[in-house]
Amino acid sequence: MTRPVRVLYLAGSGRSGSTLVTTVLGQYAGFFAAGELRYLWQRGEVENRPCGCGLPFRDCPLWRAVRRDVPVDRAGGIAGRLRGRLRLRGVPALLRRHRRGRRAVPAHPDDAALAGLYAAVARHAGARVVVDSSKLPPYGALVGALPGVELRVLHLVRDPRATAFSWRRRRGLDGEADQRLMSRPPVWKAALLWLVWNTLTARLWAGEPGRYLRVRYEDLTADPEATLGRIVAFAGAGPSTGAEAGPFTGPATVRLAPTHSVAGNPSRHRTGPVPITADVEWRRGLSRWSYAVVTALTAPGLRRFGYPWRRGGPAAATPEED
Repeated sequence: MTRPVRVLYLAGSGRSGSTLVTTVLGQYAGFFAAGELRYLWQRGEVENRPCGCGLPFRDCPLWRAVRRDVPVDRAGGIAGRLRGRLRLRGVPALLRRHRRGRRAVPAHPDDAALAGLYAAVARHAGARVVVDSSKLPPYGALVGALPGVELRVLHLVRDPRATAFSWRRRRGLDGEADQRLMSRPPVWKAALLWLVWNTLTARLWAGEPGRYLRVRYEDLTADPEATLGRIVAFAGAGPSTGAEAGPFTGPATVRLAPTHSVAGNPSRHRTGPVPITADVEWRRGLSRWSYAVVTALTAPGLRRFGYPWRRGGPAAATPEED
């Protein structure tokens, strides 16, 4: 009997440290940093954008091997149908199905191709854990229902004022030279997405001990080595993947080798010694108006995830998981 593919799914809102966590995990034995796999069909196969290793997606030896096992001739159609299946307006129906114990995202003929993708990635990468940083909770629910997939969810949360500020930065999709920019939603939209995606992630998985782990960006950057060790243990790749086999050269410094992440923040291309420090520019750079707007819109989630209302106010103790 074929063993299921263990997928560590990074869920939550964007700009919460998922690229950093994925890249660091990819340095541990048994882990494969796949990046945002929901974009493989469009950004990888259709657009042939760079792999984390720097080569165009279709030229990368690892992805060339994977492509032989998946229906790349249908990539455009799969990408388009995925966008339709994961729309924000479908969240209420998704929650109703989940409450009734039904499959949150209805089955579709494309699911065979998606399941085949995860199996091919694990096989050709020799991975015990495939790290998928796609973040979107509906896609995580879809992946968790695929045959042959064993899902564990790492819920990354960051102060919503920090994420809203980060989204406003101008960044090329694959680095400074890229003329195509990453999405730059206004602060009100970033705040609402933060609230929806983080609340939905907790609703879907927080009640499943052993399958769900919540980590705040602020706790990660305060104690990187211990936090990554906790994540590695949660993922359960095996006894040979302890902290002693990891990339840390100091308590808050990692040495990064190239990964084969298929999509994500351009920081996925960073290599060499990299310090893990908190990005706190938002504390000075976020205007009072933007701070007030984001705080008001995300108020239901601030206490739940341990964040202060007032600028400069003390953060709550790390909240217990639901």
